Amino acid sequence: MNAERVEEVIAALDRGELRVAEPDGDEWRVNPEAQEAILEYFRLREMQPQEVGPFEYHDKIPLKRDYARLGVRVVPPAVARYGAFLSPGVVMMPSYVNIGAWVGPRTMVDTWATVGSGAQIGADVHLAGGVGIGGVLEPPGARPVIVEDGAFIGSRSILTEGVRVGAGAVLGPNVSLTSSVPIIDVTGSDPVEHRGFVPPRAIVVPGTRPKAFPAGTYHLACALIIGWRSESTDLKVSLNEALREHGLGA
Repeated sequence: MNAERVEEVIAALDRGELRVAEPDGDEWRVNPEAQEAILEYFRLREMQPQEVGPFEYHDKIPLKRDYARLGVRVVPPAVARYGAFLSPGVVMMPSYVNIGAWVGPRTMVDTWATVGSGAQIGADVHLAGGVGIGGVLEPPGARPVIVEDGAFIGSRSILTEGVRVGAGAVLGPNVSLTSSVPIIDVTGSDPVEHRGFVPPRAIVVPGTRPKAFPAGTYHLACALIIGWRSESTDLKVSLNEALREHGLGA
């Protein structure tokens, strides 16, 4: 990919005209060219100093700008990189959004939350304090982390390796998911296991399950689906209220 095309793709990502991944019916379609352009952009750019008021940076990627025109609230010292797209109504508390990420309308990126390269965050999502959304750019074609509309991701939760969280799902604090961590629905008479996907409106908490090793039996991390958000639940219901319905709230 030549340098001119790379600049065109990054500019389109920054404007939201192009996305690293986008909905395609019930699935998501990845744009490998966008991922390749981001990687090539890093190779093409030179390190340079950047000054923002009293802050000084030394990096290859420019900072995103013009937040008033975009209708985005950015609380110091929050940072978004050029090539990330922030929709109208997004609120960034002191947090970080990386190049290639797409953040939907009215979403809250709370204090010390991070949104990695290429991650796709829907509308009306709340990424609570300290949430870590991992970046995925390679190999080209790999699905990024996806959090769909109306989801609530609890404090210090971590999502990596292309995990997809369905619309309206609620993750309790400290839920850590990768493509291989079991997500077990324990609401029925028999467990139902998912990997890499949290079903829409599921309420999820951290869990463990035993596994036998030559040295003995130890408990490995998993996640448990303990209930489902009711259709009557307001989209802005707090995490405590959702967990309290299932006997886990404070």
